[in-house]
Amino acid sequence: MKAEGALYLLPVWLGDEGGTELLPPANIAIAEHVKLFFCENERTARRMLRRMSKTIDLDAIELHLLNKDSTAAEITEFGILLGTRDAAIISEAGMPCIADPGARLVAEAHRRGISVVPLTGPSSLLLALAASGMNGQHFTFHGYLPRETAQRKQQIKKLEQEAQRTGGAQLFIETPYRNDALLADLLSTCTGNSRLCLAIDLEQPGGSAITRSVAAWRKSVPALGKRPCVFILSGEG
Repeated sequence: MKAEGALYLLPVWLGDEGGTELLPPANIAIAEHVKLFFCENERTARRMLRRMSKTIDLDAIELHLLNKDSTAAEITEFGILLGTRDAAIISEAGMPCIADPGARLVAEAHRRGISVVPLTGPSSLLLALAASGMNGQHFTFHGYLPRETAQRKQQIKKLEQEAQRTGGAQLFIETPYRNDALLADLLSTCTGNSRLCLAIDLEQPGGSAITRSVAAWRKSVPALGKRPCVFILSGEG
């Protein structure tokens, strides 16, 4: 086990299905050892810890909310706590600090000279890219695209042009209830020869990662619904 004061980045499942076989045993041991956690949602964090190990005493751990609304003063206070003992960041799903507010606490840890230890575990972005058949040596993650339709279509066109110009894969995500609206904008904006990967419910029953040309997707448009999805756009294959 690492010395006191380390900040672990503790990955969790990408969905509701799956047991400890999907996580490295070393991660479970760290979860059982750490008593100080930072999370976006306390209920989710407690559920994830219970899935990891029935031996974790949820009444004995200390949980602090770390989300997009956390203030600079709160981050500083959290940094002071980091120096007293081992701690861990838990995301809502997958790898902490990737498309996740935990990065602010990691930056604070580095400012204080505290060891940051990323742990192996699920990352929907890397899983999607690996399964897409697109450029794994040149890619960019853009987070969430604009909500407003006209601005979103404008951004989609810029990403497509970048993909065509550089050959790089363009990754982005959306709040699940807006998945179908984003897909509709992609299919109406992009040229038919561009490639689009839809990576849905990865590591979950019925999950898939499928890459087709935009023209092929137009012939058979899937209903994504409210399932977690990673979108990857690339130039002509």
